[in-house]
Amino acid sequence: MASKKVEQEWTQRYTDYLDDKEPRPARIVYQRDRARVIHSAAFRRLQAKTQIFGLNESDFYRTRLTHSMEVAQIGSGLVEQLITVGEGKDYLDWLPSFYLMEAICLAHDLGHPPFGHGGEVALNYMMRNHGGFEGNAQTLRILARLGEYTPSNGIDLSRRATLGVLKYPQIYDNVIELNPGYCEAIKQPDTLDFKTLSMTDWQPPKSIYCEEKDVFEWVLGLFSKKDKQRFLESTAKEIGHATTNHKALDTTILELADDIAYGIHDLEDAVAMGMVQKDLWQREIMDSEVLKQYPLWDDEMTERLFSCRSKGRKHAISEMVGIMVESIKIVEDEEFEHPLLRYKAVLGDAEMAVLEALKSFVYNFVITMPEVKGMEYKGQLIVLDLFKSLRANPKALLPRNTYQKYERAPSERVQHRIICDYIAGMTNTYASRLYEKLFTASQGSIFDRL
Repeated sequence: MASKKVEQEWTQRYTDYLDDKEPRPARIVYQRDRARVIHSAAFRRLQAKTQIFGLNESDFYRTRLTHSMEVAQIGSGLVEQLITVGEGKDYLDWLPSFYLMEAICLAHDLGHPPFGHGGEVALNYMMRNHGGFEGNAQTLRILARLGEYTPSNGIDLSRRATLGVLKYPQIYDNVIELNPGYCEAIKQPDTLDFKTLSMTDWQPPKSIYCEEKDVFEWVLGLFSKKDKQRFLESTAKEIGHATTNHKALDTTILELADDIAYGIHDLEDAVAMGMVQKDLWQREIMDSEVLKQYPLWDDEMTERLFSCRSKGRKHAISEMVGIMVESIKIVEDEEFEHPLLRYKAVLGDAEMAVLEALKSFVYNFVITMPEVKGMEYKGQLIVLDLFKSLRANPKALLPRNTYQKYERAPSERVQHRIICDYIAGMTNTYASRLYEKLFTASQGSIFDRL
């Protein structure tokens, strides 16, 4: 069993480390981690940020906020299942508490910008020569820098909670060096007509920013040199950015919870809004080779999923989630020494195959629909125009407190990051209103309170 001293090394906050303070007991720290996330401005803003559909489409579908809450509930359920089936197993001493798991899951999407992937691509394009933009990297930046709980160290979660949120342990500046084509492309000047900017050409590498390297190194400070070297491994690709190879135990649970929410709960939104029809589901899922090989459910599931009553659909979704959760297990990667890196959470082979099929279905028939992509593209143009205007006229257009930071910035890179932080923190609604105020002749007033 992990000793109290070892456990409390993981409850240390970055401010404790800087001030050489003793960390507090795990129960108190992880409960406060969760509270800090819930009460943060970044978390509240998720209620007005896109999950898949636009915010005015329906009162039913999910936002980033409700998605994060569902991921937290599923994450806690996965931990509970591992406890239930883990009697006498060594990994039990290293499972996250419910408080810790919920804190990690609730925090995982804090850095997502307005307008989803469109906003992410737009910000990455505008930051291409200044450290880039990536949603997960922005999450760490909020936790380590921008959050309101400390003057300069953000929300300041515990070391273990911060590790759990680190889905992609590689530095942005390092990973783009492994993609020569991208390095050449970022040297190009701004596109004169942003309407011609391809959304697919500027997808950011999954990573963290160089600006948070000190916090990143602190998080990994309890691992051996050998473990750190292996944990930081990534694989270069012929096309696209290099991808990381490893994740910590808590992150593997988070990712499973996130995938289940994406593949099943987001499916529910599409069915409820009539964007996925029964015959398409039957052809692509029920009659697929995956379901034939792994018949996790029968036609009764289809009838409930597409019943005229929401209660039937809800029961079908709940059963699908339950099937996934109950299949979770722990595997070991014996190349790692530390338990938080050696243990990994995975689903059963059948459940994982079906979940991947569901995720592909949602991506192919919902996420990439022209109707959905069109709204994403519109959001991309809003973000691009806002960034360009704020960069050209920072004194006139930035809020005073933001401009004060901009004016004190020691370099052009830091100035760009300040503008990027401001836009990334906007909700869809705020960004749209600011755009209308600046660019729509009939909108806007000096009395607007943005």
